[in-house]
Amino acid sequence: MELAVLSLSFLLLLVIGVPVAFSIGLASVATVLYAGVPVPVVVQKMVGGMQVFSFLAIPFFVFAGELMLYGGIADRIVRFANALVGHVRGGLGMSNVVGCTLFGGVAGSALADVSAMGSVMIPLMKKEGYDADYAVNVTTHSALVGVLMPTSHNLIIFTLATTGIASVSVLSLILAAIVPALLLTLCNLGAAYYVAVKRGYATRGAFPGWGEVLRAFLGALPGLLIVVIILVGILSGVFTATESAATAVFWALLVTAIVYRSLDWPHFLKACAKACKTTGVVLLLIGISSAFGYFMALYEVPQKTGALMQMVSDNPLVIFFLINLLLFLLGTFLDMAATILVCTPIFLPIAMHYGMDPAQFGIVMLINCALGLNTPPVGVTQFVGCAIGGISVGQVMKSILPFYSALGLCLMLVTYVPAFSLWLPSLFK
Repeated sequence: MELAVLSLSFLLLLVIGVPVAFSIGLASVATVLYAGVPVPVVVQKMVGGMQVFSFLAIPFFVFAGELMLYGGIADRIVRFANALVGHVRGGLGMSNVVGCTLFGGVAGSALADVSAMGSVMIPLMKKEGYDADYAVNVTTHSALVGVLMPTSHNLIIFTLATTGIASVSVLSLILAAIVPALLLTLCNLGAAYYVAVKRGYATRGAFPGWGEVLRAFLGALPGLLIVVIILVGILSGVFTATESAATAVFWALLVTAIVYRSLDWPHFLKACAKACKTTGVVLLLIGISSAFGYFMALYEVPQKTGALMQMVSDNPLVIFFLINLLLFLLGTFLDMAATILVCTPIFLPIAMHYGMDPAQFGIVMLINCALGLNTPPVGVTQFVGCAIGGISVGQVMKSILPFYSALGLCLMLVTYVPAFSLWLPSLFK
């Protein structure tokens, strides 16, 4: 009965429009009151959930991403992407994919990626004769690669959500995400090219030459180096994952304020305010989800969910498909951090029982959450892209199938071919 109170109150609060963090917290309190457990238990679990040293990486990575967003990195990345692939069929669409991937690597946030790259590329694509729905779909789907990049704070959130279930290091998850991120980029390039050919978009000039590509690359290199610094620093043991986040902030300040000189004081204050707001929301979710996760473990939610799935099938391929389906459905109305924190304790034990590595499950979880970021009713990246493109969500959804299919293909490959996510971690183990 306590489990029914926990789940039904949570769903009811979500349906009536209560914010996710408060829905989780109020559902936990309702369960405590019904079970006769002292209310301070919820507070204790919240405080204990937030008092983790590794959480320092979250505000640092968020702040570094905001500095990159307001510091003018996007313009230089766009120039490099245009020089590299802008001459092929649907060139601006291809440039958009490459540019969003590169900026996602330095910002680590899909929302920041859409805001920065979309503000540059979507108006430019419309001006060059591309349809608005194509411009928005290319931008929003390409930006999703940011959630898999080494600078993504969602990687940190997942490793912390696995506490007490499995041992997943930040380094192993960062390495596990690199090949799927490249795979997702290739899938996005294929979808962008397919739609460009189908709609008859023309090529955009000739190849400018490798000299121009090199000059554009050197212009964007200081910003792009942040990914290399993080990976080399962690792999070499120079600093930990938490220290790498602080290093990312230092490098972002150095590049935007001194090298490019594009970060002024008003934009710096905006970056600080936005980072504080995002960090507060994430930490609140983490704290409340710790209490929620305690009750899910107490009332054996993972075991009961696994038993229900076994009633459908005991085939691992079917179980993994069901997990993907449920994660996608939950991701369409839950925020990404909330989905990770709520669903990991439920589905990770089931996935491990059927032979899936925790790091592989983490990548599957992140891709599903990324798909949710671009799906109404809580598709924040799609809403931002549509606002920039001046087009309704309904119009964009009519032509979204090729891009959804590309993301779905990537998800299936990562789910059923473990080598995509486990090869690099095993290589550096």
